[in-house]
Amino acid sequence: MAYTSEPKLISGNANRPLATSVARRLSMHRGMNVQLCDARVERFNDGEIFVEVYENVRGEDMFIIQPTSNPANDNLMELLIITDTLRRSSAGRITAVIPYFGYARQDRRTKARTPISAKLVANMMVEAGIERILTMDLHATQIQGFFDIPVDNLYASPVFALDIKHHFKDGLEDVMVVSPDVGGVARARELAKRINAPLSIVDKRREKAGEIAEMTVIGDVKGKKCIIVDDLCDTAGTLCKAAENLLDHGAEEVHAYITHGVLSGPAVERVTNSVMKSLVITDTIEASDAVKNCPNIRIVPTAPLFAQGIINTWNGTSVSSLFENETLVPLYEGLYHL
Repeated sequence: MAYTSEPKLISGNANRPLATSVARRLSMHRGMNVQLCDARVERFNDGEIFVEVYENVRGEDMFIIQPTSNPANDNLMELLIITDTLRRSSAGRITAVIPYFGYARQDRRTKARTPISAKLVANMMVEAGIERILTMDLHATQIQGFFDIPVDNLYASPVFALDIKHHFKDGLEDVMVVSPDVGGVARARELAKRINAPLSIVDKRREKAGEIAEMTVIGDVKGKKCIIVDDLCDTAGTLCKAAENLLDHGAEEVHAYITHGVLSGPAVERVTNSVMKSLVITDTIEASDAVKNCPNIRIVPTAPLFAQGIINTWNGTSVSSLFENETLVPLYEGLYHL
């Protein structure tokens, strides 16, 4: 149903810059000043989270912007407590905008006596009072089925396609999209189709967790500008090794497009010293100073996509229309000249 009042935004502390950018984009779309809801989300001395909303939200269509990135547990609890606050304040509908969905890598039992944490997190969100989820590039798309509420999973590949067409416009015929593992082929194929490029795969074999024993390149990458595409990059070990492997197989240069730049531990140092020409990430996770200052890391904004997704959710129109170039290009026309 379409709500008569304007959508209201509230943010936790996980990624305030993104929430502010979304509010700014909404202001442009609505032709009026859209601000984040006046609230405080803070911690007591013992680490407990406290939330207080300073404005009336009764009957309002509320959107909580809060990725559950590092520290995942703190940010998840913030999301749940904000939700409970809004529910007890008689909000009309509560939608969680979760640019990065933490615990998504724990989507199945990999061995005996292990949890399916993604399902547990889904249960907690629904029980808290969230009625709809808007997220981006879930690590495993079947997580949508863990919820008994609507889940809209946006994709970064349409935006990456615009970025690639802009930055590689003089040599697009030499571009090859590479999946860093067999499991990511569908994601890589989608991007390859959008830019009309061939597809290659790096097949990796592990002897034990965290250690790669062997990498095999499937496809002819000789003389190609290879673009590795994946949903997230954590410590960047696999990514940097895949880049070296591609160059060893004759690739002209290697770039990477990753949706979620987790970039923990030695990741930034590895990327800085790697053979990759560039690593492109989105701002679904707030970038650290080290990431911002890294010369070969570039950040693509997602605020235009999330702002339009919020508007479409609010007024009851199609969210999947954001996957089409006809809808997407106008949102990014100030950034890309195609």
